[in-house]
Amino acid sequence: MDKHDSELPKTFVAFSDRFPELQEAHQQLGKALADAGPLDEKSRALVKLGVCVGAGRESALKSHVRRSLELGLTREEIEHALVLGMNSIGFPATVAAWQWAQEALSQK
Repeated sequence: MDKHDSELPKTFVAFSDRFPELQEAHQQLGKALADAGPLDEKSRALVKLGVCVGAGRESALKSHVRRSLELGLTREEIEHALVLGMNSIGFPATVAAWQWAQEALSQK
């Protein structure tokens, strides 16, 4: 595990502790995915935010908001990434994702 341990959901930490080999494979896959194309780290962070919004993944979105801030993305850039899919996923889903992001942003 890494420096984000205290911010990770307890269930994720418990699962990782129970199945460390799966956690290691998950991390290796994440690295392979990052290295699979030309996008830089900030661009990948914005894409991941959009994926979390579209998939309705609250915990993952909050985690990626924190990581995006660590990469130097601004609140405005994060919020812009969140609202871009509103025509595709709808107003209520976008507002819910925005609220989750506000919770993560307020922790910083």
